[in-house]
Parts: sequence; structure tokens; C-alpha cells
Amino acid sequence: MPAFRPTLVPAPTHLSHRLGHFTLDSATTLRVTPGAEPAAALLRTLLAPATALPLHPAPDGPFVLALDPGLSGLGAEGYGLTVSPDAVLLRAAHLTGLLRGLQTIRQLLPAAALADRPRPGVPWRLPCVEITDVPRQAWRGFMLDVARHFQPVSFLRRYVDLLALHKLNVLHLHLTDDQGWRLPVADYPLLTEVGGRRAQSMVGPAGSHAFDGIPHAGAYTDRELRDLVAYATARGVTIVPEVEMPGHTRAALAAYPALGNDPGRRLDVWTRWGVCDTVLGVHEPVLDFCRTVLDTVLDIFPSRHVHVGGDECPTTEWATSLAARDRIRAEGLSGPGELRGWFLGRIGAHLLERGRIPTAWAETGESLPSTFTVMTWRDPEHTRIALKRGHTVVSSHHRAAYFDYAQSASPAEPPAQPGAVVDLRTVHDHDHDPPGDPTSGGELLGVQAQLWTEFAPTAGHVDYLVFPRLAALADRAWHGASPWPPARARLVAHGDRLAALGVRHGPFDPYVPVPDRLGEEST
Repeated sequence: MPAFRPTLVPAPTHLSHRLGHFTLDSATTLRVTPGAEPAAALLRTLLAPATALPLHPAPDGPFVLALDPGLSGLGAEGYGLTVSPDAVLLRAAHLTGLLRGLQTIRQLLPAAALADRPRPGVPWRLPCVEITDVPRQAWRGFMLDVARHFQPVSFLRRYVDLLALHKLNVLHLHLTDDQGWRLPVADYPLLTEVGGRRAQSMVGPAGSHAFDGIPHAGAYTDRELRDLVAYATARGVTIVPEVEMPGHTRAALAAYPALGNDPGRRLDVWTRWGVCDTVLGVHEPVLDFCRTVLDTVLDIFPSRHVHVGGDECPTTEWATSLAARDRIRAEGLSGPGELRGWFLGRIGAHLLERGRIPTAWAETGESLPSTFTVMTWRDPEHTRIALKRGHTVVSSHHRAAYFDYAQSASPAEPPAQPGAVVDLRTVHDHDHDPPGDPTSGGELLGVQAQLWTEFAPTAGHVDYLVFPRLAALADRAWHGASPWPPARARLVAHGDRLAALGVRHGPFDPYVPVPDRLGEEST
């Protein structure tokens, strides 16, 4: 009988299969070198629910987790894995590399090893392999919008685990928007008490007049977010927080109207989708507010990058605001159109002074301060422009990495963002690297998928829209380009793992209508 050879997602850089297998059982022990103890603890945590394996430490254990700083060629996240019939050796130069290798070990085991309850009677066998694995992209991220539809912290922990399994290393949390504010700020309690609640939600695309009539509310506590950061760090995932400014701030203005351009006006938390024209004012107390909010963010989240939104900021209110006109004159600006860049420059300076990297969405690739890391999403050409200007860039192209678009043309698809289908192959085939430019002073840091949740109110909706597309993006970001037929085969086989994890995912293949006998399409 031929040896079982599980496919891996993402595919490793170099993989050689060998004859035989190594069996983990109750007698298997771990030999752990200094500094590798957190990886051993995580391995036990991840395997215990399904396997009940104790994996006790022992100085002569056959399963070895080793940190070796001499393996500098593996970088911060690379690892080497050797499985023979009598031993397992996982090595890396850094702890993060060991964490990546643990996820490969999980995938080499039967899919039942991923289950959250005991699976007695399953032989826990690792096929014999030789793997050397190094990521192609440094930033491999996923953004989840919890402002439009709130998800509890238990759901976020689950997604940290899903990201880690796919060797994704950034969970970008979109914490505030017009439709909700989820971040606790001690000096401004109404942000969550008022801004964290809306009366109802639109149930159609932007501009529709259909509402569900169901109140929606939610916010995180300081302790929940700190614990989430620790949970993610233990799995090699960085939480990157996003607080929108100066646009997408209707929820904040509902809580504190004085922050707006018409302080006497009373607003509700926005119940519509799309771009709201109510934005922050540009008077000094607004900047003080933003700095206070960001100091809270910095205290909770240790990530180097802090996202401040920054795009889709209408200037309608600034054009009629006396305070905005005074600011334009005082700063020598040409008009309201320059206030956004001025505002972000002030905010960016605050973050830079505190050792953080300001990050924002780039609508054109050329309108943000040069100190910002930019996420280009509208057009691949904007990535090239931003690199040319010297920015560090994360490519997030909406036609290949926005998962709120439908992944199939099937009439059975749930509601999604209007627009072209973004199917599995589109995600996997998209090249986020612009053509090389020797004059470019910037750096392509990596790639990121996004899920805006206007059309994803429940955990089940999120799972369906995200997977298997996120697995495809993870494969491309870690391994690079590969022919579609074998990549598709690996992703389909990976479906067994998603099933074991309880992920009810979307389709692997495009929808093909089947004509019925009357000449009409049927599903």
C-alpha cells in the first residue's frame, strides 16, 4: 500500500517524501531546547483536544523542538522539519519559525487531529518527510470588520487559530466606523455606550431603503483585547488595530457631537452602508481626542503598525465649516481637499513619536504622507505608484482580496457586495507584485485579504465568505505562484481540515448553470 501523503496549504518551499511514518502515542515525549518551550506548550495545547496526547518532556525524547540561531538562512519565520520512522526534528532560528512548523505538523497528521473533541481510535501518524520552508511575503494578513457587525472575542480567537493554521501572521481588526465603535476608551465612555449601538441595519446594498429593524450592539473590554493580543502572540499572529479618521467616524460623532463640523447637531449611529459625509472637524480639541484614542490603542496593542483608516473622507462639511476655513488659512493650504493629508500628517507624527508606524488605506497611492505604510486597494497601479514614492506597501487589491464580493455566480449565493465575482482561482492567481522598478524607493511588505461585514452579520456568513478563499491567498502569499490544477487539488483536499474545524466554507469551483429540459437554467 502506498504511503499516505497529505497535501499542505500553504505549500512548503521544498518538500521531499520518504518511506514510512512516525507514530505519536501516549509514550511519545518531547526534547525541547532552551527557548523552544513556548512552542512545546502550544503543540500540547493544539493537539490535546482531539488526541489526548500528554507529550511529556524528556531529555532523550524522539520528538525534538530546537532553536538554532545558526540557521539564519531561514529568517524569522522559516523552519526545517525532518520526520523519520524513529524521530521528528523541527528546527528554526527563531521561535516564530517553530510556531510555523507546528502548523505543518498539524496538517501532516490526519484531519481529525484538528477537532475540538476526542477522536479515539485514530492512529496519529506523521508521514516521513524532509521540509525546508521560508515565506515569500513578510506580511500575510486578514482584515476583519467588526464595526459593521460585531463578533465576540471568542470568535476572534477562533480566527487567530485559523490564521495560524494557514501561516498567516496578521489579524487586522477594523474596530470603528460610521456604523459602530467597538474600542473602549476610558476618557470617552460614550464611544462604546452610544457609538457601540445602532437602531437597525440596512439589508441591501448602499443606497437601498430596506432595513431589518433589529438593533445591533457590541464592544470589547480592555481585558478582552489584551488577552486576545496575548493569545495571538502565542500563535505567532500580530493584531493590528484600526481606528478610522478623519472620515468613517459617524459613530464617534453620535457619541460626542462637539468633535464634528456642526457641534450643535445631534446624530445617530449610521444605519446605512456606503460612505457617510459626516466627518471629524479639524479644530484642536479633535486632534486631542484622536491622540487620546490612539494612546489607548498603543497601550493595548503592541504592534508596530497602527492603522488610522484615512480614506473615503468627503470634504463637503469642511467646505462650509468656518473652523475648517480658519485651519486652511492658518496652515497655508489650498483648500478643503488638502485637509485630509494635513490631518493624517498630524496624526502620523503622533504615532511616529511613540515608535509606531502609521498605516492607512491608499485610494491613489500618492496622497498620504511619506512616513505612512499604505494599503493599496483600488488598482494594482496604485501599488506601483506608492512604491515609487518610497512607501512601504501592503497590497490589498479589491478585485482579488476583498471577500465581501460573491465567490460564485450561483443564484444560491448569499447576499454579497455588488460587483464582479471574486472566485477561488482569481484569489490564487492574482500577482500582488508590480513589475520591478529599479528606481523604486519603497518596499512591498506583503499582501492582505479583507472582509467588510455589511453582508456578513453572523459567524456562519463570515466563514462562508472567507473560506476557502483565505486558504488560497495564504498559499500564494507564503509559497508564491504555482499552476492552478495542483493548487486547486491541494485546496480541495484541505477541505477535510476545514470540515474538522467546523468551517462551513464556500465553493471550490465556479458555478456552471445546468440547462433543464425547458431550456432554463437550474441549480
